[in-house]
Amino acid sequence: MKKILIIVAAVSMAFTVNKMIKTKVADGITVTLPDTLAPMQPEDILQRFPSVRNPLGAYTNIDRDVDFSVNISATQWPDGDINLAQKFFKTGINNLYDQIEMIDEGIHEINKRQYIYFIFESRQNADQRSLGVTESKRKYTYIQYLVEPRRTLVFTFSCPIRTRDDWEEMAHTIMNSLRVK
Repeated sequence: MKKILIIVAAVSMAFTVNKMIKTKVADGITVTLPDTLAPMQPEDILQRFPSVRNPLGAYTNIDRDVDFSVNISATQWPDGDINLAQKFFKTGINNLYDQIEMIDEGIHEINKRQYIYFIFESRQNADQRSLGVTESKRKYTYIQYLVEPRRTLVFTFSCPIRTRDDWEEMAHTIMNSLRVK
């Protein structure tokens, strides 16, 4: 009986919830992240964010397949028309992937701010011209946009479809912990 209790305790410790850490992404932006996500290395940022503008913050797990990032969108909405912005961003998302299955979308409030959100599964087909790349990439993604007068912040969580069940609840926890001053 004692051996069974030890085995049960060991197994339950292996499946404990990640420790959550309040993280300052940039001035006035904080989020609570699991301790399994750490800041991305510069080479990861270059590979995942091929842009002239680096993200404000980018975090990944040890396997480099679960990511959370904060960016400033090049698109500004000075009139604050959040409904029009939602349609615009949805079109942009649909253009980024070969296939999208929208799970949920809308506008919701987090810490007294209105966020546009999209939760979806996507498929990006393999580039037939690349050597060694034969499989499509399938991901679970949760994106939120905070439209402000002079900037639009983009918060993105993504993981492989195969790990969605492990990360889906955590993605919601992360997104609901956002604080922007």
